[in-house]
Amino acid sequence: MNRLVLASGSRVRAALLRQAGLEFDTCAADVDEFVTKRQMAGADPMAVAEALAAIKAVAVSPAYPGAVVIGADQMLVCGDALFDKPANLDEARSHLRRLRGRTHHLCTATALVRDGEVLWRHSERPELVMRPFSDCFIETYLSAVGDDALLSVGAYQLEGRGAQLFERVSGDFFSILGLPLLPLLAFLRHRQLIEA
Repeated sequence: MNRLVLASGSRVRAALLRQAGLEFDTCAADVDEFVTKRQMAGADPMAVAEALAAIKAVAVSPAYPGAVVIGADQMLVCGDALFDKPANLDEARSHLRRLRGRTHHLCTATALVRDGEVLWRHSERPELVMRPFSDCFIETYLSAVGDDALLSVGAYQLEGRGAQLFERVSGDFFSILGLPLLPLLAFLRHRQLIEA
């Protein structure tokens, strides 16, 4: 079987692959995402996520000749606003206040690269509706999750306590977590990159 490399430092993405039974190396891409976001200002957020997923995988690829490198990116869109990961708990608090009672989308993109060549791309756009929770609930939530609120663009992990923030979600659960796992596995099996 081919060597797989996850070009991400995301614990959640690594856990998804590990729990699916894949063996892989991890190498977080040394990419300044804000440069690409500035260069693509005004572009469709999904196009930006797709570009970043490929850029990350291509950046890691030279260090792993012959390996299949998995790059991923996710952008949160609410109305006309784009959200990045909060830098601190105050910013996480602000994100949650702006998102509560509203619908947002997660533009989730993945790219597979071998030796600098993109083999496959996939994107999903799940829709999530936050309930109109109180400021008191935000404080209780942030106190419970602490710095884990800084690990995702929306300051939540849907697979944990963050589920309490939501009224409704639609779309692929794995994509919400940051990696469209089922299409990824299907492609890897189809190309005989993992056991079928």
